[in-house]
Amino acid sequence: MQGSANINVMIKAARIAGRSLVKDFREVENLQVSSKGAGDFVSKADIAAEKIIRDILMEARPTYGWVGEESAPVEGKDPTRRWIVDPLDGTTNFLHGLPHWGVSIALEHKGEIVAAVIFDAAKDELYWAEKGNGAWMNDARLRVSNRNKLIESVFATGIPNGAKGDLPDTLRDLARISPVCAGVRRWGAGALDLAYVAAGRYEGFWERGMKVWDVAAGILLIKEAGGLVQAIDPEGDVLNDGDIVCGNEQMFEKFAQIIRSK
Repeated sequence: MQGSANINVMIKAARIAGRSLVKDFREVENLQVSSKGAGDFVSKADIAAEKIIRDILMEARPTYGWVGEESAPVEGKDPTRRWIVDPLDGTTNFLHGLPHWGVSIALEHKGEIVAAVIFDAAKDELYWAEKGNGAWMNDARLRVSNRNKLIESVFATGIPNGAKGDLPDTLRDLARISPVCAGVRRWGAGALDLAYVAAGRYEGFWERGMKVWDVAAGILLIKEAGGLVQAIDPEGDVLNDGDIVCGNEQMFEKFAQIIRSK
C-alpha cells in the first residue's frame, strides 16, 4: 500500500526517532532522568526523539501547527492543520527496560485526525492509517477482532497510580468487567493499546484522562480497521476530554455499557 506524501514523511520521522530510541534503550541504565511528577518521567532520549520528529515534520510542512508532549505548542500559519506527537509513549516501560513503548504521530485537519503512525520500534511493528484508505501494520491490512462474546474477549486499560483522581473509577470498572471477560491487560503504553485494538489483538480498550497525543493516532487506526471509538461520556469529545472507550463493532455496545454504568 502506497501512502500519501504526508504519511510517508510521518513514517520517515517515526522510524528515525525509533532508531534513536532503540539505541538509548540498549543503554537504559545510563539515561539521565528527571521527574515530572509521581509516576511520570522524562528522559533525554524522550526529548531527543521529539526534536528529531519535529525537525523532520516542520521542515516538510512548515505551515502546519504542532502539539507535542515535551515541547510548547506552535500555532501554524495554516490554522486548519497540526501535528500531534508523543515521541515516547510508555516512558516508564522504557526506563525499566521493558520493550513495550512506541512513537505516535497524528495529523489533524479541521479538528479531525486524517493520518496516523504508531511505531513499536522494539518489535519493528509500524502501524499506520489514512482517512478512507484503511489501517495497516507494516504491509498487512488491519481489521479489528470479530469476537462477539464478552467471556471470550480480552480488554486493555491503563491503571492510574494513586496520585491520580480517577483510580477509584478504574477500580470500579475492573470489578465490573473482569468477571465477564477472558482477561484485562495493563501494558503501560496507551498508543500501542489502541493499535492492538485495530490489529484485533484486543477486543476493546478504555481509559480516562489520556492526553491528546496519547489517543490521536490510535483513534484513526481503529476507525480505519472497522472499529468504533467514543468518549466514555457519550456527549464528550475523545480528543479534548481524553476519556475513551473503543472496540470492535460486535462487542462495543456491551462493553461500553459496562464502562459507562455508574
